[in-house]
Amino acid sequence: MTSIRVLSAGAPKTAVSRCAEAFQTATGHAVDVTFATAPVLRERVVHGTAEADVVVAPVPGMDAFEHAGYVVAGERTVIGAVKAGVVVRDGAPEPDISTADSLKAAILAADSIVYNQASSGQYIARMIENLGLTEAIRDKTTLVANGAAVMKFLAESRIGNEIGFGQVTEIRLHGDRGVKLVGPLPKEVENVTTYAAGVMSDAKTAAEAKALIGFMATPEGREICAASGLE
Repeated sequence: MTSIRVLSAGAPKTAVSRCAEAFQTATGHAVDVTFATAPVLRERVVHGTAEADVVVAPVPGMDAFEHAGYVVAGERTVIGAVKAGVVVRDGAPEPDISTADSLKAAILAADSIVYNQASSGQYIARMIENLGLTEAIRDKTTLVANGAAVMKFLAESRIGNEIGFGQVTEIRLHGDRGVKLVGPLPKEVENVTTYAAGVMSDAKTAAEAKALIGFMATPEGREICAASGLE
């Protein structure tokens, strides 16, 4: 049996994986899921190397894919939204991030700041710039490849007062690996990314792919996504 191939951004990883497992169990259709950072995902779609039947991407990216004809227009399913948050190593003090001012003070007071170079990290870089902190924290900032690398870096680090940034869903996914979620960014600077699933125009299993994204919109699919941290 041919597998339904899914190419997904990393932030909704748990939701996409669990929906794929539930759909496979219910229908018998095999689902093969690959994850990539949003920039890599976009590059693969645009350059025709996605090798996928279903793509899960931030809504602005999905808009562009539909407009360019890479994704079937008008048949997407919004699976939920992810917030950016603050993460620290287990046992480390939790900074006050209740307001933009307290977050700014916490960043300045930290001995080390860690975030990624993917799309969520690019937002953090802009936030830091808007807070007027780029130069002040340049020498204590570490950039890593993706959200998982942020969690690994923090878990293995021995720096006392260290703050990381990542998507809340990914922080929760690594909650048993030495890191803990402090909370989402404060309202004044919050970042919410909404994700949608769509069928690729060159899908080899188009009917099954459409059924999979339809499943994500059912009450069962919605419950799975919500339980996985999507809002």
